[in-house]
Amino acid sequence: MKQTTFLLALLVAAWTIGGQAQGRFSVVEAGIPAMQAAMAKGQLTSRQLVEQYLIRIATYEDRLNAALAVNANALQEADALDRERALGKIRGPLHGIPVALKDNIHTTNMPTTGGALAFAGYIPPYEATLTRNLKASGAIILAKTGLTELANWVAGNPNAMPGNYNAVGGFAFNPYDPRPDPRPEPGDGRPALQTGGSSSGIGTAASLWAGSVGSDTGGSVISPSNANMLVGIRPTIGRISRYGVIPITADHDTAGPMTRTVADAAIMLGAMEGAAPDPNDAATRTCTPPPGRDYTKFLNAGGLKGARIGVPRAFYIDRVTLPGETTPRPSTSSGRPEPVEGRGGINPEQAKVVAEAIAVLEAQGAVVVDPADLPSFVAKDPNDSFPLWDFCSGAEHAKGKDAGCSINFKYGMKRDFNAWLATLGPTAPFKTLTEMRQWNLAHAKAGAIKYQQSRLDISDEMDLVADKARLDADNAKDWRLSRDQGIDAVLKAHKLDAFITPGGSGAGVASRAGYPIVAVPFGMVPNAPTQPFPAGFNAKPAPYGIGFVGAQCSEPKLIELAYAFEQATKRRVPPASAP
Repeated sequence: MKQTTFLLALLVAAWTIGGQAQGRFSVVEAGIPAMQAAMAKGQLTSRQLVEQYLIRIATYEDRLNAALAVNANALQEADALDRERALGKIRGPLHGIPVALKDNIHTTNMPTTGGALAFAGYIPPYEATLTRNLKASGAIILAKTGLTELANWVAGNPNAMPGNYNAVGGFAFNPYDPRPDPRPEPGDGRPALQTGGSSSGIGTAASLWAGSVGSDTGGSVISPSNANMLVGIRPTIGRISRYGVIPITADHDTAGPMTRTVADAAIMLGAMEGAAPDPNDAATRTCTPPPGRDYTKFLNAGGLKGARIGVPRAFYIDRVTLPGETTPRPSTSSGRPEPVEGRGGINPEQAKVVAEAIAVLEAQGAVVVDPADLPSFVAKDPNDSFPLWDFCSGAEHAKGKDAGCSINFKYGMKRDFNAWLATLGPTAPFKTLTEMRQWNLAHAKAGAIKYQQSRLDISDEMDLVADKARLDADNAKDWRLSRDQGIDAVLKAHKLDAFITPGGSGAGVASRAGYPIVAVPFGMVPNAPTQPFPAGFNAKPAPYGIGFVGAQCSEPKLIELAYAFEQATKRRVPPASAP
């Protein structure tokens, strides 16, 4: 559990040791290039950056609950990096910059818990490859961020775990409206304004650190980036090594940067990527890094001119009736039949934001192809329909009930989680997923499984040998619908550089394909849930961005497009709750 006294101690240290230097440079909304320029001119030190961030953590953490751990040695690490700078040694583009990591990414100076009570206080025996890469580039790992427990692979239906809840830290809150939900149902203290999941963008949005790293299996970089008005990059699988990141499934897992600007995201992506393939992650051979791993050379404000950008309307903007859905179907939330009124689509307020984004693209000289629907989203055969082919994710998808969904996530969690436990050697608290599930049951009264563990249950019942043929078949269908009849098909048919998607909605097809998507802040929409808030509760608007989706290894082009869009709009605004 986090300790307020520890945070207060950091506050006192920051004020008494270096507080007199505050005021010349503010970290609020400051970008990494501005920090580096100020340090290069001698106007700022890394220590002063850390001090300011520690003060902000101590000031806002009780309200936001953004961090699960803070680096007690951050000031000393900053001092060492300042001494290196004074000697003319600059490690890389993040030299002296404080960043945070999702708490499923290995660090050896802070616990790595995944938010699970079973791993509370656990220090792994090795650092993640991306942690080492960031430190080699000069970054200070200031904190470990909250997350939905084990990257949201603990509890699905019938008691789905809310976003950004975990047993170690509890709920975290969106800085754009950091209040608990006042409705009597569900009445568990969850945020009134969704934070996205499973990564946390809260601390980055509130300027508690310069940027953060999330992990993404089905949208967990893009969803929180959209919810917290951040830039998020879910890269091609293999662009960033997954070694030392608690897994769900290696077929879909990746890590990615979450920042306040495209420039900062480009800098962090290059620092996270290895100069050579990681022998511990074969997928890192998939994409060739740009020269010097420098993505900043793609920051072209005129990058939209002449670019061909698609607008898929079916499902993403307009509701669609899927093949075979002419009778009531069970609701994924209640289990009760609901009338078929189509799936997907966005509301009028969201549609207005998307229309504004399309107008920006056209004004900047892009060739907008509208509509540019993905074939697997308008297919007439149910076997060819991506929206009908979700991943198995709850108790309703136990063995014998899972014919209509991909078993990849639940199979991969057993295969890859057990393999990850083996890398921990004798320090591992458990040897298998089965042992951890049993521990959770034994410690349920202590809060280990507040929402039960249906996702762990359906994973553990997988037979890694007998179910392998089914896995292979499901993977083939995943990639056929998301790649061959999905992203690759629409890009080829219309000769597109990319296509856009509203909010975080494009993360689903991109993550299943293993292809990149970049989220860019753009607008605000009403926070108006179907079950309305009580009278007198003035819900504040929710951030709503635009996603750019592209082909495998197309991060350079997506960064160019996203940067040009960002520079033409500059719609991000800081949260008023953390000035």
